[in-house]
Amino acid sequence: MGLGVLSRWVVLLLSICVANTADAVDFVSVRDASAILYDSPSTRARKLFVVNRYMPFEQIVTLHSWVKVRDRSGKLYWVEKRVLSNERYVFALLPLVDVRAEPKAGSSRVFQVRQQVAMQLIESTGTGWIKVRHQDGNVGYVRNSEVWGD
Repeated sequence: MGLGVLSRWVVLLLSICVANTADAVDFVSVRDASAILYDSPSTRARKLFVVNRYMPFEQIVTLHSWVKVRDRSGKLYWVEKRVLSNERYVFALLPLVDVRAEPKAGSSRVFQVRQQVAMQLIESTGTGWIKVRHQDGNVGYVRNSEVWGD
């Protein structure tokens, strides 16, 4: 294999790797009891909302002690980095979500959660289901289309 052909293969492989990383979405969640969402990266900026612990956000940009995040509606906010965690949580989108014993629709229901209840994300099955843990310790599977933060 000539040097030119090898160089092209290296460029192609690097392009594929960069494209795959660009598709990856980083999520963070609120670690503290609550967090203030701002319109710019400063405590002197306008305070927009206060959110509760475990609220998941898509991480967009990190600047020193600030993180720009996106909520499920697509709106962007700034939040202090110190109140966030890389521990993954999801919250229920539907009025009532069934959490199943196995990652399939016909599986028995372990428990149910109401809309916007947070659950710890344990693992993604890659089949459209994710394994979650409720704050009371119960574990089961939910469809990733019924939660946000995955």
